[in-house]
Amino acid sequence: MSRWCASLTADDPVGQVAAMDGRPVRTREGRHALGLLDGPGAATGPYRVGDVYAIGEVTLHNAPELRSRLGADGAPGDCSDGELLLRAYVRFGAAGLAAADGMFALAIAERDELVLVRDHMGARTLFHALAGTGEGAAWAASTSLRALQRWPALDTGLHLPAVRSFLTFAYLPGRETLLRGIHEVLPGRCVRLKPDGTSVEETYWEPAEVADERPAAEHARELRELLESATARRLPAAEPVGVLLSGGVDSSLVTALAAKLHDQAVRSYSISFGDDAPNELAYSGLVATHCHTEHQVLTVPGAAVAARLPETVALLDSPVGDPLTVPNLMLAEAVAADGMSVVLNGEGGDPVFGGPKNLPMLIHELHRDEAGVDSRARAYVDSYRKCHGDLPVLLTPGVLAELADAPPVTDLLTPYLAQGQMTSLLNQLLHTNLRTKGAHHILTKVERITASQGLEGRAPLFDRAVVDHAFRVPPRLKLAGTSEKWILKEAVRDLLPATIVDRPKSGMRVPVQQWLDGPLRELGHDLLLGGSARARGLFRQDTIRSWLRREGTLLPRQGGKLWLVLTLELWLRSFEVGA
Repeated sequence: MSRWCASLTADDPVGQVAAMDGRPVRTREGRHALGLLDGPGAATGPYRVGDVYAIGEVTLHNAPELRSRLGADGAPGDCSDGELLLRAYVRFGAAGLAAADGMFALAIAERDELVLVRDHMGARTLFHALAGTGEGAAWAASTSLRALQRWPALDTGLHLPAVRSFLTFAYLPGRETLLRGIHEVLPGRCVRLKPDGTSVEETYWEPAEVADERPAAEHARELRELLESATARRLPAAEPVGVLLSGGVDSSLVTALAAKLHDQAVRSYSISFGDDAPNELAYSGLVATHCHTEHQVLTVPGAAVAARLPETVALLDSPVGDPLTVPNLMLAEAVAADGMSVVLNGEGGDPVFGGPKNLPMLIHELHRDEAGVDSRARAYVDSYRKCHGDLPVLLTPGVLAELADAPPVTDLLTPYLAQGQMTSLLNQLLHTNLRTKGAHHILTKVERITASQGLEGRAPLFDRAVVDHAFRVPPRLKLAGTSEKWILKEAVRDLLPATIVDRPKSGMRVPVQQWLDGPLRELGHDLLLGGSARARGLFRQDTIRSWLRREGTLLPRQGGKLWLVLTLELWLRSFEVGA
């Protein structure tokens, strides 16, 4: 298992790769160098097609279709997924990338450019950085943020606007990272890095709204076919498969389809936080029994969360303020211990088909006094209910002063919420959810945590064809009155008990406040009030103390807010980021 890095510079590109702790691999002479890094990942290469070289982390779900498109002479039968994707690019350009379906982050050494490609949905992450300008410009790229942080040519440090974004969303929803000068390639993009320090970004795929007024039954039937195809393509050949099963409709339908389509054992995994915490084990158990899976319930005590939170946060290239990260890691360990290489999940149903975040936004739209996309973006930010409203009392005066001229966080949302490719407000919201939380929270977390255990986490509901179809379905069939994800439920109604299909979404109720009051209490106090946090100077100590004492409003939400601050502090310590 490994990740990759690459360099484009006139000044010893091989040495630049080595400086990032990469093992250089052979490429043609010139400004380029490609390398493999130690660490959890799926990097292979180099691949070569004529004078074009590449390295990447590539898993294709539609390799047979790409081979057919290339023809017998265009794709040898034994070529790897990475070489196949490169051949599709060399032959068809961006259209070849768009025709692929899978998880990939690719660096292509082409002529005097370094071309970076990230998959349609963002299942694998990819970063780049620039040092110098003009003739002295040097580019570096990697699937590992740590590798770019090690690059001696880059003068990096803490990027304060990203701190504000993380505290607002609980993840970083765009190109920015917490390290100054390092940027993330967006999903569905092809970025050309040029030797003079300039770059050109090309969008090879973006979901588009299409008016399709066929009857609901036809949409449901086509969606069912696409879901079956998406699941079948993600099943491993000749080995068991794991499925993460919460008991909600999304994970349940993936479990049911896997059980129906796979010719090997299907093992389902659920989590419990103990007898004193709310759980959905009755629902997940019902689905496991209904689908005849080998079912395992993993109990996650608060002490385990406290013990393993630092190592889990350190796995992530960008922090994710999700209290399920440690349980997700423990589930991945259980799946790997059972000898499997692939684990499916039900992620994607909410951002693609209209989950619970959209109804409050639609109600706001009916009652808002201020017109325009900026008002809508502010309402979207407020709906997260994280730390955005607390920033004036959470961040120190010095930090607030430095952020005074920074672009507002709503700028990250307005491209999706404005009238453009999507005319329906619901589709605008889904587009926003897909391109922000889907790519930069859900898929990022899944990929890094599963990769750490030698697994591939695969999400059928993020399948490209499924997403394309979702934006052809009329909005009234996705959110039917107050019934969320209606068309998705209709497509799988015969697969699952009605109790599962028709139950309202409740989400995984995580006992964050119990953890912070109990096993995490000492760690939280030591980290957030300790010398390192004080020296960094991000947070007002009086606010942190007040939150730790659970002071404030009648119904305080300090637990979730403290979780964000604690996650950020752990990430900054792991990456040794100062002020």
